[in-house]
Amino acid sequence: MPTHPGHGPDQESEEHPAHHQHGGVHDGHSHGPQGHHHHDHSASRFLPLALALTLGFAAVEAVAGWWSGSLALLGDAGHMLTDAMSLGLAALAARVALRAPSVRHSYGLRRVEALAALVNAFFMLAVVGGLVWHAVERLLTPRAVAGEAVILVAIGGLVLNLVVAWLLTRGEGDLNTRGALLHVVGDLLGSVAALASGIVILYTGWTPIDPLLTMLICGLILFSTLSLLRQVLNTLLEGVPERLSLPEVGQAMAAVPRVRSVHDLHIWSLDSHRTALSAHVVLDAAVHWPEALAALQTLLRERFSIEHVTLQPELPPAYPLLFVPRAASETRMNTGFSSK
Repeated sequence: MPTHPGHGPDQESEEHPAHHQHGGVHDGHSHGPQGHHHHDHSASRFLPLALALTLGFAAVEAVAGWWSGSLALLGDAGHMLTDAMSLGLAALAARVALRAPSVRHSYGLRRVEALAALVNAFFMLAVVGGLVWHAVERLLTPRAVAGEAVILVAIGGLVLNLVVAWLLTRGEGDLNTRGALLHVVGDLLGSVAALASGIVILYTGWTPIDPLLTMLICGLILFSTLSLLRQVLNTLLEGVPERLSLPEVGQAMAAVPRVRSVHDLHIWSLDSHRTALSAHVVLDAAVHWPEALAALQTLLRERFSIEHVTLQPELPPAYPLLFVPRAASETRMNTGFSSK
């Protein structure tokens, strides 16, 4: 039976329009033309329009914030400016991610979406830090705020951000679009904070509400940013996707008929939509491989939604009559996933 080195997560296999072989071992993954069109239904196609709307209103908010003396409006204008940058980055990343696989990048450039989301997350952390700093300064040194102007501009910002958020939630949401959407949601909350502070200041004259609400919104944005950052880092570090359990997958594979055990199991994300798996499968006999392969493919596709699969069949080592201590035998059985 032909064998090949294990296809681990640090190795790439070039995708082809049909099933392909790895060292004589069928990987069982179909790469038909439909596999490359999920971006056609992605929310990322609305990124250029979201960029134009956000950049235009950022200028309006900046002028209104400077004229009215509202930190909430100025902070939201700065936030929207970084949003425009993040949306531009996300739009560029969405186009780059559509590039076909090549000899140099056999999976294509799908990971660009994760890199863009990482940059956007760091942008958000910087924005939150700057807003909190200025909010503390405003608490220590209060300034007069024109409540009427704040209310009018905040209403406009609220409507705009609702439209942009609606655009970015249409279709499938990848990490890249989620990173951009996080900025927009932050803007949406910032507009709510500006509107609330304008109303309070107009009717009560209590100006500390402006920086206090800004700090509250920063806390909410920080929580979402850290959540996105954790998922992005897990993808870039080729960790097991959060929806999957490595032991559960391994044990399910080892329970397939004709399979004695599974070892060197790796599961990682190619992008937000696709998961890859590679493993060594120990069989009872070589003749059972086609049957076992079909069963494993069906299991991984239907139960775990994993379609990009590379499996290497192996036969158990043929030892002469060999005795080992019971403890050593148990240790050997615990080094991999076994159904026996």
